[in-house]
Amino acid sequence: MSDDSWIHSTLAAARPRAVAALLRYFRDLDAAEEAVQDACLRALKTWPKNGPPRDPAAWLIFVGRNAGVDATRRQKKQAPLPDEAVLSDLDDAEIAVAERLDEADYRDDILRLLFICCHPELPAAQQIALALRVVSGLSVKEIARAFLVSESAMEQRITRAKRKVAEAQVAFETPSAIERSERLAAVAAMIYLLFNEGYSASGGEAHIRAPLCEEAIRLVRLLLRLFQTEPEIMGLAALMLLQHGRAPARLDADGAIVLLEDQDRGLWNKAMIGEGVALIDKAVRHRRPGPYQVQAAIASLHAQAARPEDTDWAQIEQLYAALEVMQPSPVVTLNRAVAVAKARGAEAALALIEPLAGPLSGYFYFFGVKGALLLELGRKEEARVAFDQAIARANSAAEAAHIRTHLDRLMAEGGRPKR
Repeated sequence: MSDDSWIHSTLAAARPRAVAALLRYFRDLDAAEEAVQDACLRALKTWPKNGPPRDPAAWLIFVGRNAGVDATRRQKKQAPLPDEAVLSDLDDAEIAVAERLDEADYRDDILRLLFICCHPELPAAQQIALALRVVSGLSVKEIARAFLVSESAMEQRITRAKRKVAEAQVAFETPSAIERSERLAAVAAMIYLLFNEGYSASGGEAHIRAPLCEEAIRLVRLLLRLFQTEPEIMGLAALMLLQHGRAPARLDADGAIVLLEDQDRGLWNKAMIGEGVALIDKAVRHRRPGPYQVQAAIASLHAQAARPEDTDWAQIEQLYAALEVMQPSPVVTLNRAVAVAKARGAEAALALIEPLAGPLSGYFYFFGVKGALLLELGRKEEARVAFDQAIARANSAAEAAHIRTHLDRLMAEGGRPKR
């Protein structure tokens, strides 16, 4: 194959199981991460030539375990790691690892690792950041973007979290039922951030990030097995299923973003959306509302509208208002403003987002929404400035291209971009 992008997506999908298994084996977070990193480097060297192994996770575990053991031996000046031919053998010992991945030795290793990262010795923000870095392998830049902080601040946060885990001598065992309940909120938040990192990626990254969404959905299904009567976990699962169910229509053939109102609803995954709607309906019957349930209810209203004009924007605005009370956030208010614009007009929405200029000064979506509202009101020069600011903060070429369509519209309508 000339295109090796499949290697990176395969490694991203296999990495969580490998880290979790090797953490249990070495009982040391840094050792497990380094072992997986070494295995990934070997994969980048050998897979283009030999093709992917039958079970990439088993391959990484086997090679990483040997690499980690060799690192320990080198420190003790003992025997070196076997040569590449032995490590790359897709039979023998590696097959034994693959056969055990679905057995007791490795069952729910990733979920175990999530609960370990979300240990109460760590502040909540450090728990989620550590889990995103260790379990999902997101870069510091990606995690910083999810938290709306600088890369240096996030690097320090993750370093402190690792140090705290080491100093506290956190047990690398499956937490008890009570401990799992205490850590549930942090684990759920981490899974949703993992999903969002895959879901928000666009353009050329979309096919690479899809495995993150799928892994997050797999993890939330595991949580549902542990917490079958917890409505917020039902809501989280429903939310991700409803959002991911639209994936086939979110990008056009050229990889450009397609807005919800312009999507071909015939391309949506009806089975996935149906499962999501059923889950949120079940969660609501528990009468214990929470943020995930509210967001899932919003997604359900979008998904059940046969046409964009059938969307119940008034109810969506009410749900966002409820979410603001439960989970105050400038991003929530920004999303509410979009609903306000649809239900009550651009002027009311613009007044709602003006106070957000400071908190969301680095957020691409804020300036995109502001520009669209100004354009709707005929304030073309102000709209152009907002769109320019959005382009400067775009996280991908697809986001920037989407904003440029608005600028093209301005020019077609007589707006004159400054040079």
